[in-house]
Formats: sequence, structure tokens, C-alpha cells
Amino acid sequence: MSKIQIELKDGSLREFEQGVSLAEIAETLSRSLAKSVLAAKVNGQIADLRYKLNEDAKIEFFTFADPEGKEALRHSASHVMAQAVQRLYKDVKLAIGPAITNGFYYDFDSNYVFTPEDLQKIQSEMEKIIKENLPIERLEMSRDEAIKLFEEKGEIYKVELIRDLPTDVVISLYRQGEFIDLCAGPHVPATSRVKSVKLQSLAGAYWRGDEKRKMLQRVYGTAFEKKADLDAYLNMLEEAAKRDHRKLGRELDLFSIQEEGPGFPFFHPKGMVIRNELENFWRKVHVKYGYQEIKTPIILHQRLWQQSGHWDHYRENMYFTTIDDEGYAVKPMNCPGGILVYRTQHHSYRDLPLRTAELGLVHRHELSGALHGLMRVRSFTQDDAHIFMLPSQIKDEIQGVIELFNKVYSTFGLSYHAELSTRPEKAMGSDEVWEMATNALKEALEDYGMDYKVNEGDGAFYGPKIDFHLKDSIGRTWQCGTIQLDMMMPEKFDLTYVGEDGQKHRPVMIHRVAYGSLERFIGILIEHYAGAFPTWLAPVQVKILPITDRHVDYARQIQALMRDKDIRVEVDDRNEKIGYKIREAQMEKVPYSLVVGDKEAEAQTVAIRQRGQGEIGTQPIREFINHLTNEIVEKK
Repeated sequence: MSKIQIELKDGSLREFEQGVSLAEIAETLSRSLAKSVLAAKVNGQIADLRYKLNEDAKIEFFTFADPEGKEALRHSASHVMAQAVQRLYKDVKLAIGPAITNGFYYDFDSNYVFTPEDLQKIQSEMEKIIKENLPIERLEMSRDEAIKLFEEKGEIYKVELIRDLPTDVVISLYRQGEFIDLCAGPHVPATSRVKSVKLQSLAGAYWRGDEKRKMLQRVYGTAFEKKADLDAYLNMLEEAAKRDHRKLGRELDLFSIQEEGPGFPFFHPKGMVIRNELENFWRKVHVKYGYQEIKTPIILHQRLWQQSGHWDHYRENMYFTTIDDEGYAVKPMNCPGGILVYRTQHHSYRDLPLRTAELGLVHRHELSGALHGLMRVRSFTQDDAHIFMLPSQIKDEIQGVIELFNKVYSTFGLSYHAELSTRPEKAMGSDEVWEMATNALKEALEDYGMDYKVNEGDGAFYGPKIDFHLKDSIGRTWQCGTIQLDMMMPEKFDLTYVGEDGQKHRPVMIHRVAYGSLERFIGILIEHYAGAFPTWLAPVQVKILPITDRHVDYARQIQALMRDKDIRVEVDDRNEKIGYKIREAQMEKVPYSLVVGDKEAEAQTVAIRQRGQGEIGTQPIREFINHLTNEIVEKK
């Protein structure tokens, strides 16, 4: 047999016999790799481990630690679930069953209505199929053969999917035991590789997302390689449910979503305290890093959005109105307004970099089914900034933004990782400009010494970007900060500066957000802190609890002293027992409760209870105020 040459991810070359499978290559490289590998990529295309190579190729292997490995295992789990359902229930028709973030689902058409009690029954059957260690094999068929096969099985949804496929596409199916499914793959080699599964919930889903089509039954689940990892994930979900910002938002009276404004949050007085503190902090940081704050209108003429490209690339997500018989749009983004501010003056190279920042209210039309508390809304405030600069300043400015992000996120105890997103399918500008911008971001990250991963094709339509994914206190990640490098908007809006040579030149533009959306960031912080905000952010920082009515005057004196120091303080003067008042303050997650009675009034002291620690002793009033003021100023 002739030999073929294989290039591995590290650039090393290996020689194998023609017809060697990916699984066999993994076995020769490492026994541990062979045990853990779940899928691979051949010349950039994802593939099963049974795939055989007949020519030179570049390959990369994926384990469960990789997104591609997780997807292969969870996609296979969805097939195991579909097989289990068809074993247990008659006349079930299959729709689709993809892997999704953190799990999988499958949509079924059945006269039998699944109940939560059925999930354990289906899961038990799945565990039997996993123990059977059925090989998962890929088959390829002609269009007519595949249609005939699924028509004979009565799988009307599969037939429809096949008929809608492009005529030149390869039609692939996957078989495990008696079960066969239309699927592009990839899948793990056998059902035993699926390991630990958990079915989680039921939902309804219209076929192909069309509300005019039949409502199907969707079963959600998740799968892991190790039971310990599955248990840890389920424990995290339990903890996340306790921290749900919608639940805590109601309990702590921070915000609400009303029927009269779906997707448009209402902030209550206590929620406004948090919001204002975040804005104040944001302003101080941006002044320190050389930004100037601006404000631009919410509604602007239609032609502006046509010029910016949003009309062609983002129109379905925008709201519109008519003024004096002319079309206007409610802004979905702040950048065109920031550009108009730049254009109001002539600029020299000496003016650059010019850093402008805006807490700008934007509106985007989100589908009602996608709305989720503060995390997905239709009206939100972006903490946008736009930096106009010389091409030679790109690296320094990007690294300056990263330093600003470090300052912001570390203040909240949030760590992060960075991801670089490259040119999407629908994009403005030439390949050369995109390559230049992408390389500039890579160089800035690498020179800064920051690790990052690449998301191919996930950039904005006008430029590549770096996304910052924050990790919260229970290990979840949230995409918040973004740095987008833009060489298109300055061209579209004919932005210029006068260079050292006296000629006009085109500036480069950075779009960036630190919080992302102020509303979403508040939602993240509610869950990160489980509603127990650090003292500087807490809506009420101190509750003074007089033991009886005769101690209320002393409590009011302390309150006045604290208010003079801008401390947010309340007195609980209700005619209730002190134990009840203490429990109420704990439920409201107030950082400090001060109990005052005869002894404290006589000595001009307070008995201090700290959230999470209970009683911590007695202090003179002014000593405690100094300690508290220091904690607030330093944002401990």
C-alpha cells in the first residue's frame, strides 16, 4: 500500500498506510489519547474517528475538554435518547436532535404526551443502550435511497429535511443497533462513549420554529464523560437557580418586567442605587484612562443607518418611526452617533488618539421567546466607547483598553478569558483590510502576553473583535467586554485627520464596551454575589435596629451622622422583637446591622452584626463610621 503524510496540530509530520482511520492514528500517537479522543478535524472539516484517510492531510484530535469533543458526545447522546424513546413508545416520529450549549435536545412527534415522570424511564433505557456498547456507524446514500428508507419508516420530518437539502450535498445517516437517523455528524465511535447522562426537562417546540407548523415535544438533557463532572454541573444548576437574578430581583425589590413593557426593564429605587454606583465607578475609571464622555440622540435619520450599513445588516432588529414624513430609526447601537460627534470638528494627528465614551440607551427588537430578565432585553444601556487613532497607535490603544478592563473586572472579583472573532460570511470590506485588522488584534494580544482562542467567522460585519468572557463565583462564563477594530466606518463616513505631511488621512476606529449592557451586567452581578452585594454597591449599606421604642432617637442620631458621610442607612423602628428585625436584615442581605439599646446609647457605641459572620463586637460610633467609609471608598 502507498504511504500518506499526516500533519498534526503541532506541525509534526507522520507517515501512515493509505486507508488508515483516525482512530488508528490516535492509537499510534498515544494510548491515553485513543481512550479520550471523541472526534477529529481533517483539513478543517470535522469528522468521525472511523473516517479513513487516503491522501495527505492535516488533522487535529478533540477530547471532551474541547468544544468539538463535547458537541460530538452530546450529539451522540441525543441519538441515544431518540433510540430509547422509540424503544419505549410506539409510533414516535423523529424531528431533530442537536447538541446545544451544555447539553442536547430532541424533538418528537407522538400521540403520547411525555410527563416529567417519563424522563427517568427514558434515561434508564438510555443507560441500557450505553452499556450495550453499540457501534455508531456512518452511512452515505443517494437522495432517492434516503427518501425511500425514511418513507418506509414513516419518518415524515426526515423526508422533508432531505427534500430541502441542496442537490449536491452528501446525504449521511448514522446507525446504532436497530436505530438509524439522518445526520451530518460527527458522532463518537460507540454508545458506551456517552458515559453519564441526565434528562432535565420538557418543552414544546414548533417544527422548524414555525408557529403555523405542528407543535412537537422537546426533551432536554445533558451528558458528560465522568459522573463527577455531571454531578458538579447539576449542583451548579441548583446553585444557579437559587441565584436567579429574576427571583432575587423581586425579593430584593431591585427591578421588574411589566406586561405593559415586555423586554423593557423597570428599575426600582434600590436597583437604581446599584445602577448609579456602577455608572459613577465607570465615569471615574474612564476619566483616569483619558476618555471624554458624550451623549448622542436615541432617534436619528434613516439615511444615517443606511450609510453605516446597519440598514442592510441589522434592519430586522431595529425599531422605526416617521417624523415630518421622513423615516427615522431608534438607535440599536451608539457608534454612528459617536462618529457624527467626531465629524463636528477638524482633527490633526496631534489630537489622536481621541477617546469618547457614552452610556447610550439603545433598542433592539428581540423575539419574545428570547427575552430573559435583564440578560436579554429590548432596551438597554451600552457603555460604549469609540477611539479614533492613527494606524501606528492600534496596539497601544488595544492594550490600554485591556488594562481598563482589568481594572473594572478585578473590582468585582471577576476573572476572564479572551476570544478573537474573525470575518463573518456577511461582512463589509476587502479580505486585505480584514486580514490587516485581524493581525493587529492578534499582535496586541500576543504582545500583551494574553492567551486567547479563535472563533472563526464570528466577528462583527464591519471588523474583527476580541470578546472577554467573565467567570462568576460558581464557574459560569458570561460574554461582556468587547474590543472591535473597525477600518470600515471611517471610510463610510469619510472621517479624516490632517497628518504630519499636511495631507488628509483616514483614522482607524475602535468600538469597545466594558460592562457590555449595564442591565445585563447588573443581572450578572446579582447572580455572582447571590444578591449579597459588596458594601460599596449594596442598596442599603447599614440597618440600625433599636431594641425598643426608647432607643429610636439614638438610632436616628447615628443615621444622621452616617448620612453626612454619604452612607446609605435605614432605621428599622417597627414595634417588633429584635430577633425578627435581625432576621429581616439578613433576608435583605444588608452588609451591616447595628443593634442599639440602653448600653450602646449610654456609651455612644453600636453592637455590630456583619452579613455572613453574625456578631463581631461593639465599637464607638465614629470608629465604625471611619471603618465603613474606608471599606466603601476602597471598594473592598
